[in-house]
Amino acid sequence: MKIGIAYDLKPSVAPKPSAAPDDLFEEYDSLETVEAIASALRHLDHQTVLLGGGVEFLDRLRFDPPDLVWNIAEGSGGRCREAHVPAVCEFLGIPYTHSDPLTLAATLDKSVAKRLVRQAGVATPDYVVIRRQEDIGETKFPAPPLFAKPLDEGSSKGIRNDSVCRRIMEAEDRVKWLLAAYGRPVLVEQFIPGRELTVGVIGNLSTPAGAGETIEVLGILEVIPRTGNNPNFVYSLENKRECLTRLDYVTPPAAPGPQIRRIEDAALSVFRALECRDVARIDFRLSETGTPFFLEANPLPGLNPTIGDLPIQARQLGFSYTDLIGKILSAALGRLRLSEAAAGVS
Repeated sequence: MKIGIAYDLKPSVAPKPSAAPDDLFEEYDSLETVEAIASALRHLDHQTVLLGGGVEFLDRLRFDPPDLVWNIAEGSGGRCREAHVPAVCEFLGIPYTHSDPLTLAATLDKSVAKRLVRQAGVATPDYVVIRRQEDIGETKFPAPPLFAKPLDEGSSKGIRNDSVCRRIMEAEDRVKWLLAAYGRPVLVEQFIPGRELTVGVIGNLSTPAGAGETIEVLGILEVIPRTGNNPNFVYSLENKRECLTRLDYVTPPAAPGPQIRRIEDAALSVFRALECRDVARIDFRLSETGTPFFLEANPLPGLNPTIGDLPIQARQLGFSYTDLIGKILSAALGRLRLSEAAAGVS
C-alpha cells in the first residue's frame, strides 16, 4: 500500500516568551516521530509519502492521493482542529487511520468528553469551564484543591508544576493567566490526589464484516516521579520535557488484580463512550481510595519512539515500535475491511 502520513511539525525556532507561551506548539510532532512512523511502515512493506498538514496536505492529497492516510495531524484553530484531516479524507473518499472527526472534536473539548464519559458511569472530577475573564467572579468553583488547564489543548500545554491550586483565589489567578496566555477557555476541576495512570487501548467497536468489538487494553502505564511516590505529583510540562531524568514508567502498576481490572474496565468504557477508533490513550488519576477518575482521552496519542507514553508502554510489554505501529495499522485495516495480508500486517 501507499500510505501518506499527515502531521504538523514543531517550528525549528520556538516563539519568544514575550510573544507567546513557550509550549504554543507542544502538541505538534517532531521530525523524529514522523520518520519513525514512516520507517516502521516501510518495515511492514509499505510505501510511504509525507503529506504534512494544512494547505500542503490538501494539495498533495488532491493531486496524488495515497491508498491510506496515517493521521497524526493536530491542526490549527479551535476545538475542531484535530478533525480537519479526517474530515477532508472523508470528503475525498480516502481511508484514514485513527478516530473520525466527531470523536476528535469531542475528545479535544474536555468538558464534552467528561459529559459523555459520565453518562457511561465512569467517575470524573467535578469541574467548571470559564470562557472569559468577566466570568471568573460569577463562577462557583468546586471545592479545592483545584487544577486549571486549557479546555481544548493537549500535551500538557498550560500545565505546570504549580498548576494545583489550594485556594479559590489561586485558581482565579491561574485562570486569568491561562486565558491571557492561550486565548482559549479554561477547565477548572477538582485535583485528585493519587497516582497518575494512562491506559493504551487498541481496536474498534465493530467491523464491516460484523465481527463485533475488537477492542483490547494494551496495558496500564503508571508515571512515577523519581523523588518517590507523591499523591500531589503532576504530569506537567516540566516533567514531560525532562521525563528521561525525572520520571519512571511502570507497566503494569503495582496493584491487586481486581484494581487492575477496574482500571481496564473504565478505560474500555471511555473508549466505547467516545467511540474511539483504532487506538487511544486514556488518562486517569487513581484516587487514594482506589477509584479511577477519568481526566481525558487522547485518540491521537503521541508516538515519539523514545518518550511517547504508548511506545514506552509497548517496550515494557516486550514488543517493538514497529510492532506497535503494526497493531494500530492492523486495527485500522480491519475496520476498513482492507486486506491485512496484502498490506503486510500480521
